[in-house]
Amino acid sequence: FMKGENIQTADQELTQVLNQLWQLDTNRLTPGTDYIISLQGRAGYVAQGSNYARDKARAPLFTYVNEEKLKSIETYAHFINLLDNYEMSTGVSEKVTLDELQENRLFIDSIVETDVMKCAHKYLVRKGQSPSDTKQFKKQLYDIWFRLYHRDRSGGEDSCGFEHVFVGETKFDQEIMGLHNWVQFYLQEKHGHVDYKGYKARDNKDTPDEDDHVLNLQFSWKGLVKPVGGSFIGVSPEFEVALFTIIFLMSNSKMTSVVVKVDEYMLELVVYRHGRSIGTSFPKLLSSNHRDL
Repeated sequence: FMKGENIQTADQELTQVLNQLWQLDTNRLTPGTDYIISLQGRAGYVAQGSNYARDKARAPLFTYVNEEKLKSIETYAHFINLLDNYEMSTGVSEKVTLDELQENRLFIDSIVETDVMKCAHKYLVRKGQSPSDTKQFKKQLYDIWFRLYHRDRSGGEDSCGFEHVFVGETKFDQEIMGLHNWVQFYLQEKHGHVDYKGYKARDNKDTPDEDDHVLNLQFSWKGLVKPVGGSFIGVSPEFEVALFTIIFLMSNSKMTSVVVKVDEYMLELVVYRHGRSIGTSFPKLLSSNHRDL
């Protein structure tokens, strides 16, 4: 993990911290009440680079989401404002307006106020990875998630961690990258841009439940297929930012992958670094304990 540090011990500690964050995530929505999903069929194999997937789910993934509730929670409200600020194609420079810079800041201000983020901040300060001063910490978060960088060598500053992970982007109009956030998935699905193709599972014993908070999904977005994408479902934006920020800051590798058990889910959490920023980050569901019965 860190230079020569035993990954098992790091995992024990990380597991503990991430479960603390999970317990503090009071803005997580309740499945069956605040939202309803419909998993339908198990998705099939899609060859890398192919944009054809058999549709094993005729209906949308999200049957219902209480948008009033979403918009009444400050962190979600600011988060939703950010989703329309990005140019989907890599290689196309992002034009960031003053309003958008302000929206980025408001989002960071709002998440830093939550117990989830306060807990993450304390932990990072204790590990010597973050400044204890809140203002400096916000700047650090800004650099990790919102600083623009070149993802496509030929183009301008076309991407940032937030765009990739939460909003999604396309590469050469041939492949979907990112889009691991459930709120964005729901909104894109509602607008007819996303077509959910089914859940991904290793075998029939591995069938997910409709109240699971982590899923592996197959879907198409504006005609391009994502063969499998891991997503948290129903969790708050601050929870995802906190979790991935911790993993990003606790390692200097280009790619970090840790296996942790959060609540009842065995997850592999993956973070790619792009200089001082996040390239991408996502969860992969390995198993959920109620299925091992």
